[in-house]
Amino acid sequence: MNPKIIQGGMGVGVSTWSLAQAVSKFGQLGVVSGTALDQLMIRRLADGDPDGAMRRGLDAFPFTDMARRIWQEYFVPGGKPREVPYPATPMHQLRDPRKVVELCIVSNFLEVFLAKEGHDNPVGINFLEKVQTVHLPSIYGAMLAGVGYVLMGAGIPLHIPGVLDLFAHPAGPQDAEYKLSVTGAPADMDTVMRFDPADYAEGPLPVLARPRFLAIVSSNTLATTMLRRANGRVDGLILETQIAGGHNAPPRGKLQLSVIGEPVYGQRDQVNIEDLRALGVPIWLAGGYGSPEKLREALDLGAAGIQVGTAFEFADESGLRADFKQRLLALARTENATVFTDPQASPTGFPFKVARLAGTSSEPEIYSQRPRLCNLGFLREAYVAPDSRIAYRCAAEPVNAYVAKGGKLEDTIGRKCLCNALMANVGYAQLLPGQASESAAETQFEPALITAGDDLSTVARFLPQGRTHYTAADVLHSLLSLSAEPAPVQETVNA
Repeated sequence: MNPKIIQGGMGVGVSTWSLAQAVSKFGQLGVVSGTALDQLMIRRLADGDPDGAMRRGLDAFPFTDMARRIWQEYFVPGGKPREVPYPATPMHQLRDPRKVVELCIVSNFLEVFLAKEGHDNPVGINFLEKVQTVHLPSIYGAMLAGVGYVLMGAGIPLHIPGVLDLFAHPAGPQDAEYKLSVTGAPADMDTVMRFDPADYAEGPLPVLARPRFLAIVSSNTLATTMLRRANGRVDGLILETQIAGGHNAPPRGKLQLSVIGEPVYGQRDQVNIEDLRALGVPIWLAGGYGSPEKLREALDLGAAGIQVGTAFEFADESGLRADFKQRLLALARTENATVFTDPQASPTGFPFKVARLAGTSSEPEIYSQRPRLCNLGFLREAYVAPDSRIAYRCAAEPVNAYVAKGGKLEDTIGRKCLCNALMANVGYAQLLPGQASESAAETQFEPALITAGDDLSTVARFLPQGRTHYTAADVLHSLLSLSAEPAPVQETVNA
């Protein structure tokens, strides 16, 4: 049976295992974010694994030597001193060293395993197609833990269904390939990433179940493309409109900005729900659907349900720092919470939703104090260097370095390091270079940059009377309160 509510896979670490567990226990689909899980695991271990969750997950991991190596290298009893930086690892690339691949496998297993503790309901994992270099080992690790759904957007994931089929082969997981997008690559260049599960096994490979695959789309054209051209079964579609948090699809046609500098969406960005229903797979509506009225509307339109992110972002179980939750909830209660769709912040060039909050990088003066650097690299662009090798660049790295790599100067304007900011959002801010001091102020660590959907302004509706915080169960009770009642039919939404 399809869930009526899919909890959004907000990353990095907002849709953590504790949030997904709470939603799935309730009988809806809890989803963990699969973005940068290797870095989250390392930092949790460096902080001493205070809740013991990493230890539980590592004890359950099927390849004991691999788990032991990671524990021994990264666990710090009692946690590292605040003035000591988190451990660094090589940035991902076309051919990752074994150690880096193992971190991906294990970290994705841990997040799904922990989300599944204490219940028998399915759990999903959300990946970004643009973060391609980690796809194969990450998916394999999640499937080792029995993930029930794989969700993917931020690109056109045509070849992910085939990867799921190979890892779920009746004879055991088979080797899989995924082509890396490389700017300037000639047709005969080898840009294929390869992963053979047998290379990482300790004994016989376990036979794995194939998770359902849901593609996150923003247009009828993309939905049709996914179903017609994917190299395996697509089990459903999530239609995400431009008012959802995180990255948004850019407007179709020439970019136009509003008077406050946000992208303007028009008629070409509308989606016809009736046509999507005719494609014959379940659909869920996302972006501005976080209310009981919108769930009722979606069901009456023939959708299987809705995907909700922002409402769950501020629930007690999410990974967002507690002080950020409380400050933004306070703004929402007084109708002062605002979100800006920034056309420049993301190194990808896609519009990115930014919640305005004092002391974070939503304030230009805060971000301007941060030195430009790229040391996590999840959003790097692969390109062909003059010497014909595959190299990597990021529009948020030092301007001179980016331009020297063939990047355009204008593409660096307004760009921000989302990788480090999103880690800071969930309490794992890296120390900035040269700032090691016991008296380091908060601004000497990577600054946060919080993303949320446009309905941030309405999340106070989930607060029980007399309380200043709410749980995932509070959200679910509210959303499901009207789902059986009729609603007017509308056939078109903006996307």
